[in-house]
Amino acid sequence: MKVGIIGCGSMGSMMTDKFYAAGECELFVTTRTLSKLEGLPNDVNVCKTNSEVAAASDMVFLCVRPEVLKNVLDDIKSAVSPDTLIVSLNGSVRFDLIEKVLRTKTAKVIPSVTAEIDRSQTLVCYNDLVTEKDKHRLKDLLSCMGDVIELAEDELGMGSELVSCMPGFIASVFDVMCTSAMEHTSLPKEQVVSMVLNTLTATGELMLKKGMTFGEVVERVATKGGITEVGSSVIYEQFPHTAQELFEKTLEKRAQTAEKCSSLFTDDSIERM
Repeated sequence: MKVGIIGCGSMGSMMTDKFYAAGECELFVTTRTLSKLEGLPNDVNVCKTNSEVAAASDMVFLCVRPEVLKNVLDDIKSAVSPDTLIVSLNGSVRFDLIEKVLRTKTAKVIPSVTAEIDRSQTLVCYNDLVTEKDKHRLKDLLSCMGDVIELAEDELGMGSELVSCMPGFIASVFDVMCTSAMEHTSLPKEQVVSMVLNTLTATGELMLKKGMTFGEVVERVATKGGITEVGSSVIYEQFPHTAQELFEKTLEKRAQTAEKCSSLFTDDSIERM
């Protein structure tokens, strides 16, 4: 299978590396600054234009920012065949907007930075033109990065918060925890961070392997009247407001981004392929 990647920023570069390492496809890539691609292996095809990538590929990943997506679709629409599967990494741009420019088989994919260690919970959704064969091929390709989870398009926003944004949220929370801990200990920062990270990952593994809930872990550790119970009570009393505000603000920002993107696709002169 021939796979194209347009845009080699953080996610595009990571996917290029993962797909190449898996060895299941021939790669065609391009990005705005071609000099960034000079370190790629010789058997990765570096293309000068977006349309060149689209013409050569069975599946084309559009790893570009939302405000650039329409221009890229305009670039490739004359080069895409009816059998080509277009894969957008922009959850904020709806299928109906994409189809104003290019009415073809289209999927949306939301990977996570944890794909770098093959542990991504990669989200995927499809428009109504995508066949079961297309879905199978895409899921097989994405499996080199971890698990693949199919969602409805209208669930992709919250899904993105839970798997794509969540590493950043988790890192932020435990950065605050470690910083606060440093005020009460003489342990070096590196040791504090290492202790917390290893406990964090071990707790996750424990829950997954034993099928435990968050509440069951708390109950297991927090003896009545003990130290953990006191600390957990503080979190359950004060953190819900922070979590609620976090999701309200991120979903609000997502809606604003979607509205801004929508305005880029309102030109009446847009012609479908």
